[in-house]
Amino acid sequence: MRYCGREFSDADLACIRRIAEGEPGRTRRAISRLVCEAFGWRKPDGGLKDMSCRVVLWRMQRAGVVRLPAPRHRSSNDARAPRRTSQAEPAPPLLTSAGDLRDLRLDVLASRAESLLWNEYVDRYHSLGYQPLPGAQLRYFARAEGRLLALFGFGAAAWKTAPRDRFIGWTAQQRAQRLPLVVNNARFLILPWIASRHLA
Repeated sequence: MRYCGREFSDADLACIRRIAEGEPGRTRRAISRLVCEAFGWRKPDGGLKDMSCRVVLWRMQRAGVVRLPAPRHRSSNDARAPRRTSQAEPAPPLLTSAGDLRDLRLDVLASRAESLLWNEYVDRYHSLGYQPLPGAQLRYFARAEGRLLALFGFGAAAWKTAPRDRFIGWTAQQRAQRLPLVVNNARFLILPWIASRHLA
């Protein structure tokens, strides 16, 4: 059987079932980490591929292949419309050319409050709106002189994208080996009141 581009033998599935169903009280997170360790699923930096594994386990459960314990907490990454706050209201226009901006920097999101604010900005001002980013991700605020200018969201690359794969020209084996080196720029938003020339 194939899930998320990976083949699973009957022996693999039996191993996953033993981990998932073997010890009462084991959480989904613990199961995911144990499965990663059992199969040696690690990212290039050595960390466990925990989020990717959770997607595999969720799809296996949906297909009736494994039984997972009920989630202990509602996911904070659901697709509900983000809340509306005064923090994301439009600000005065910024007309300064990008070359004249001082202290231009990218700040990775570091708290739940920043995550919620990022979601709200994207939902209100991006043409595609807000959708949870799948798998591993990094999100940023771009700031200059203390003002928020833009937002970036990077996520895990899609397993198969025909135009990309044709352009690269890689084989299925090469894609499997090198896909972790590819990221998807899922969202890029310059706020509508930022008219800073050459900023993009």
